[in-house]
Amino acid sequence: MRSLAPVVRCLLLVTTLHGIWTVRAFTGTYGVNYGRIADNIPAPEKVVSLLKAVKIKNVKIYDSDHDVLTAFKGSGLELVVGLSNDHVKEVNASEDRAMEWVKENVQSWLPDTHIRGIAVGNEVLGGGDQDLEAALFGAIKNVYKALSRLQLADLIQISSPHSQAVFANSYPPSNCTFNDSIFQYMKPILDFFSKIGSPFSLNIYPFIAYKSDPQHIDLNYALFQPNHGILDPITNLHYDNMFDAEIDAAYAALDAAGYGKMVVEVTETGWASSGDEDETGASTQNARTYNYNLRKRLFKRKGTPRRPKIVIKAYMFALFNEDSKPGPSSEKHYGLFKADGSISYDIGLSGLSTWHASSSSHSLKDFSTRCWLWPSSLVLATCIWIVLLVQ
Repeated sequence: MRSLAPVVRCLLLVTTLHGIWTVRAFTGTYGVNYGRIADNIPAPEKVVSLLKAVKIKNVKIYDSDHDVLTAFKGSGLELVVGLSNDHVKEVNASEDRAMEWVKENVQSWLPDTHIRGIAVGNEVLGGGDQDLEAALFGAIKNVYKALSRLQLADLIQISSPHSQAVFANSYPPSNCTFNDSIFQYMKPILDFFSKIGSPFSLNIYPFIAYKSDPQHIDLNYALFQPNHGILDPITNLHYDNMFDAEIDAAYAALDAAGYGKMVVEVTETGWASSGDEDETGASTQNARTYNYNLRKRLFKRKGTPRRPKIVIKAYMFALFNEDSKPGPSSEKHYGLFKADGSISYDIGLSGLSTWHASSSSHSLKDFSTRCWLWPSSLVLATCIWIVLLVQ
């Protein structure tokens, strides 16, 4: 009988190359949030083609929509799915429900859809719903238990994004501490994340800070443009942009609370291209400047003044303008792209000509998407043919 060892080695090669044997972490330093609170954005299949065309590999969604998971199958894109706030209480209340959710929305899609993380809730702490705040840690723990029982805990990262509302203050950066009102809920999460190696996930919006106090905040400081910056009088560290300062404020709060080894990851940041009359700073020019400079800053693979050796990774908010979002007008205008798939403003994304050509032909998946689907079968067939030939 001919040995199957060479075939097995080929299988291992194929599975490793295609993410079955290992799941890669955040690739590079830059990703995007793919929100879908809109009734006029492209179908998920076209979105995959767009993301591949502009070479954005890391994508975060706010739910686990099966149409999206299907579209991402075989794409090679790295996806973080969300257990939305609507499900936090029920998952907290039942380990069985957590297992059911993980099986249905994560395990059953692996390995073809590269799910690399689960964000449990979004901006829960400091949101004003105490019942939801109290349920967050239990939901996180139950999702992790489900992943562990399914032997996925080493492959899927758990996180829970926070807003600036979790902090009591953030200026100067070194003076930042957690808000007392939420710390009873935050502490067990930080304890748990420290044990399993999860990051502190933070949503950062210099735009919101600027529009709330334009008289005292330098617009150039908020936009990564040349400016005098600020000097932290406690640490003597200099900051030339608000983005770095807000990250270091989070590090200061973590240090003060006893979690100095935890890494901060930016799960949302962006700038509105339009807004209501009282939303100072919301403009296409400012949005382009912020997002262009943000990408340039991330591509340098640098840390912050307080953590110079820890490379910053961030998800841009957002991929599309979302016309159905509630709240001020600015909430509808954070997209890099308009609802029809055209670019909102130029921040130097490559591959747009390929995307437009694909869109004009009404193709649901561009050639690069289809190409991702066939190498594994082709390599496998070649391996088996060679083995059989040489035996």
